[in-house]
Order: sequence, then structure tokens, then C-alpha cells
Amino acid sequence: MDRMIYVAMTGAKHTLGQHAAVSHNLANTNTTGFRAEISTLRAVPVFSDTLATRTFVVDSSAGADFRPGTAQHTGRDLDVAVQGTGWIAVQLEDGSEAYTRNGNFHVNVNGLLQTRNGLNVRGEGGPISIPPNAKVTVGTDGTVSTVPAGAGTNEPNIAVMIDRIKLVDPPEAQLTRGADGLFRLAGGGVTEADGEVKLGSGMLEGSNVNVVEAMVDMISLSRQFEMHMKLLQNAEGNAQRASNLLTISS
Repeated sequence: MDRMIYVAMTGAKHTLGQHAAVSHNLANTNTTGFRAEISTLRAVPVFSDTLATRTFVVDSSAGADFRPGTAQHTGRDLDVAVQGTGWIAVQLEDGSEAYTRNGNFHVNVNGLLQTRNGLNVRGEGGPISIPPNAKVTVGTDGTVSTVPAGAGTNEPNIAVMIDRIKLVDPPEAQLTRGADGLFRLAGGGVTEADGEVKLGSGMLEGSNVNVVEAMVDMISLSRQFEMHMKLLQNAEGNAQRASNLLTISS
């Protein structure tokens, strides 16, 4: 009896958590570079002399779905998308480093290249500073170049390299998602730049959430929750009948 009660109770609890994760995925269907969250459940026996009959269900999160999203062409010079595997390094407010696939950049009032969330894009030596009144272009290798405003298009070698965006490609198993949606190394620290990572200019990577699969998952999780609740009701009914039998026999 204990085993069924605790499996159903903890299963219902973590099913609600999975339902929230799927809802979060659906809410980010149109978020640039978003990676869908994946969760699974597994049963874990309790190793204790007093709880030997109980088994709990835990949320064994599989992390994120790292499949690339669909590229969306924008034609904007400061829109870039990582081609294949890899990440764009950004600098957080505390100076630490995190990684994103959202290449929707802009230049702030202080001339720093930032993401739309206001995070500085990391270059080879730190934040990337853009000269005023300059047209910015980003190369496939992350090279950030500028052309002075008003310069003629036929003038040779007019583009000036400013810096190079730090592009990394750590093993996916070493990455963990933060509450802000950015990824970091699980053990902390930073990873070295990878020259094999390439960017596509004038495009953005869409979310990799499959709306149809997410909706099917929500229906399935709702049915799982109902099943757990019915098991708890059955356990309650069994306990009442057992109590009645004991009362009659006594």
C-alpha cells in the first residue's frame, strides 16, 4: 500500500512540474535561439529501515534539446545565427560568462555591442566597442568590422576589423541552463574560443520547440496526472475497506 501511495503522490507532483516545463516551451515558441527543455520521470526506492516499503518518483531532467532551430532571414547586418553546433559568449553583469544562440545584436548608447537583453557580447579581449557613426558587419568567423559613415562603396580595403566575437563549442553534456535561459558550464568557469564555429549573417535562428509535439505532451501529462490521482483514490478506498474488515472481524 505504501509503495502505491508514494509512487502516485510523487508522480503527480513531478508531472505537474513537467507540465510547467512544456508550457514554458510553448511560451517560447517565437523566442530566438531558444532550446526546448526535456524532462523525464524515474522511480527511486528509499533505502531505509523505516521506509523500506516506499518508492518515490523523481524528476530526472534530461536537460535541453540541442537540435538547431530553423534559420530566419532578416537581412539585418547585426543579426547572426550560429551554423551547426556552437554558442555565442556573452558577459553577465557580474563579469561572468554565459552562452546563447540568440544573435539579435544592437549597439547601445555607449557604443558596446550587446544582445537585445542588454548583455555585452564578448570579444577576444572583453566587450566589443564600436566607433560612433560606423556601419557594422559581422563575418562568418565572428569578425566584427566597421565602415565609416558616408564612405564610398567602391573604395578598396575600407572595412576596419574591430574585434572578433568569442564563439565556443563545449560538449553539450557540460552545459546547464540557468533561470535566465542562458547556458553555462556545469562546473563553472569558461571555455576557450573555437575557430571552427561559424556564423551566418543577416539571419536569426528560431526556437527549436515543435508546437505539435509540445501539445501532445501536454495532453499526455494531463492524463498521467489523472491516473496518479485515481491511484490515490484507489489506495484510499482499499484502506477504508481494510479498516471495515478489521472492524467486523474484531
